[in-house]
Amino acid sequence: MGRKRKELPLLEGVEITGVAAEGKSIARVNDMVVFIPYGAPGDIADVKLDKKKHSYAEGHIVNLVKPSETRQQPFCQHFGVCGGCKWQHLPYSEQLKYKQQQVKDAMERIAKIPIPEISPILGSANTQFYRNKLEFTFSNKCWLTFEEMRSGIEYPDRNALGFHIPGAFDKVLDIKKCWLQENISNFIRLFIREYTLSKEYTFYDLKAQTGLMRTLMIRTASTGDIMLVVVFGEDDQEKIHNVMTAIAEQFPQITSLQYVVNLKVNDTIGDQDIILFKGKDYIEEEMEGLKFRVGAKSFYQTNSAQAYELYKVARRMANLTGNELVYDLYTGTGTIANFVARQARQVVGIEYVEDAIADAKLNSKVNGIENTLFYAGDMKDVLTEDFVAQHGTPDVMIVDPPRAGMHEDVVNVILSAEPKRIVYVSCNPATQARDLAMLDAKYTVTEIQPVDMFPHTHHVENVVGLSLKE
Repeated sequence: MGRKRKELPLLEGVEITGVAAEGKSIARVNDMVVFIPYGAPGDIADVKLDKKKHSYAEGHIVNLVKPSETRQQPFCQHFGVCGGCKWQHLPYSEQLKYKQQQVKDAMERIAKIPIPEISPILGSANTQFYRNKLEFTFSNKCWLTFEEMRSGIEYPDRNALGFHIPGAFDKVLDIKKCWLQENISNFIRLFIREYTLSKEYTFYDLKAQTGLMRTLMIRTASTGDIMLVVVFGEDDQEKIHNVMTAIAEQFPQITSLQYVVNLKVNDTIGDQDIILFKGKDYIEEEMEGLKFRVGAKSFYQTNSAQAYELYKVARRMANLTGNELVYDLYTGTGTIANFVARQARQVVGIEYVEDAIADAKLNSKVNGIENTLFYAGDMKDVLTEDFVAQHGTPDVMIVDPPRAGMHEDVVNVILSAEPKRIVYVSCNPATQARDLAMLDAKYTVTEIQPVDMFPHTHHVENVVGLSLKE
């Protein structure tokens, strides 16, 4: 028999003093730092420890003795359970303050290089219904809250359509209303849930890997276009036809209705055939008269309105006059590349995903943009000194890497190419700060502009302008 796990203590009357990484709050008890989800600075709470190490611990609030004066009532009934929107209990002005501090801390503690004063963060005009894409999962084993489990009530219907519970891959929280995407998303999801249950179609069993109804993806565009992709876990064409026909009849406003039969173990559809049932196989976003086609597999910033603000910041920092050769690294579907192309002589975009590059080329063609070139491949393999010699030394580089930041080889090629200006767009200020420290060998940071793309979460985008040292 294994040893019985030692019961961890309850800490009474703990004062929460700040906000830490991953959106958790922080408290200090004697010489120990305690990380606590869903706390607000100023809270006095009884905290039950869940994990204890030598210098820190993790716990959760079991009793809010005295709520912070800044704490507010969350607007979503699923707050604290689904794992998303972890800062709904904080006023938006407070959220922005902590995101600003997150950027400042990364620059000072990780980059440790001379920086200018950080500009005030650009908040999102919309703090609800701001996302243009959500993915939902069907499950035959819905998550039960602790209160439901303790109630003694039997729940024979465990079918759910919603979000995965953090730390429980096979459990899904049944979502009644999500405040992240326009309400049409809720209407579509709830209709499909009720229709398929009325037909007694099976919801997916994530452990057994069986069941007809697997996942949904809903995309809504600022143009009014709506895309729905239904993913089925079984190739039952009669049932698939019934589901898709019912959706088409109930929601004629869906402009792109598609489905996938995914029989493999994981939920990703990047390697799957997507079948068009009705409408177009894409939706369109619009920005300054430019049209961007977004397919089922395409990447597009999930906050359309705030993406426009982000791209305007990047373009301004690039300081284009029309004569520059621009390299757009990690170009994705070429949104930034096409957005700045009118102000540049030529834009060269590089991206790892081949499907994204196909979208980038298509978006240039749709908009009549002829001064872009796009290449697919691993950044460190494509962006070499030979590549720069062939295409020309860039005047400006715009880089927008994934959360992990840039590979050291890529940074070295940038340092070797010596563009006059670099615009570094990042979704992770910590890895951005690490890369800035390497770029400091030849570059000076001239401007820092945080941008909030995801209200009620701890995530923050940050745009940094750099110029070549003389």
